[in-house]
Amino acid sequence: MIELTSKQRKSLEKLAHDLSPVVIVGQQGVTENLVKMVETSLKAHELIKVKFNEYKDDKREYSEDIAQRTESTLVRVIGNVAIFYKENEDPEKRQIRLK
Repeated sequence: MIELTSKQRKSLEKLAHDLSPVVIVGQQGVTENLVKMVETSLKAHELIKVKFNEYKDDKREYSEDIAQRTESTLVRVIGNVAIFYKENEDPEKRQIRLK
């Protein structure tokens, strides 16, 4: 998990603006399969959105749980969508460069 500066956070939010949610939290809540889907998506894209169709009142807690379990960074929760970032471990495969 990376500590983001406000400038980095804003930059990631801007990059995520046009992204569609790739994972949706439904009736099952945050399951092991959902966490695996988030991990897989983060490896492929580094920056993803997760939409909460259910558990909207608990989205902040669930988002923090997802971030901890995937060792990613919760960039921000906006409305019912959470933005997650995880830098690719291979420097040559990194798509996003934070300054």
